[in-house]
Amino acid sequence: MKLGVLFSGGKDSCYSTFLAKKLGHEISVLISLESINNESYMFHTPSILQVKKQAEVMNIPLIIQKTKGEKENELEDLKKVVKKAKKEYAIQGIVTGALASVYQASRIQKICDELGLECINPLWKKNQIELLKELIKNNFKVIIIGVAAFPLTKEWLFRKIDNQFIKEIAELEKKYKINPAGEGGELETFVLNCPLFNKPLKIKESHVKGEKNYWVASIEVE
Repeated sequence: MKLGVLFSGGKDSCYSTFLAKKLGHEISVLISLESINNESYMFHTPSILQVKKQAEVMNIPLIIQKTKGEKENELEDLKKVVKKAKKEYAIQGIVTGALASVYQASRIQKICDELGLECINPLWKKNQIELLKELIKNNFKVIIIGVAAFPLTKEWLFRKIDNQFIKEIAELEKKYKINPAGEGGELETFVLNCPLFNKPLKIKESHVKGEKNYWVASIEVE
């Protein structure tokens, strides 16, 4: 099946793309939403424009749609760009990185139903610790570029998801009920390398801002 991927550059959308391809689907286009609202209900925001570099090393076309990121209104922007992808790339379905958010999954499903597209959620209800372990097993190099929960601090930025990371985040899950894969918005990630890339990406420049338990790293990759 020819598919488009709702793509943010983070671990979930990258890993969903990997799994969909593994199932034999053709990934025809990546679809990214550039939200000017950092608190968007639907879309990943830190360093979103770096998806252009990821698309290049994946050799997959990319469509970027701007959105104000306003609750519910942003869905019209999503529908517009999915409709465009269907017309230009003849896609038959959409891949999402939805893991546990019913808010996200139900709204994307509704758009797919309206446009006559399949909605494929390879990660839906997957155990979050298992997901992190699978990323390592499948040679995904993933870094943290945003944190937004107690007791996470600035020191968590740029950390690689590895076995030590999993050990520490699992302890925080038990103690503070943090979603270990960041499904509650606790973490934002960026993929620097994975089996879909023809070469690894490197951080060329970065800027960090935040306070207390809310920190974001804006990165530029090459």
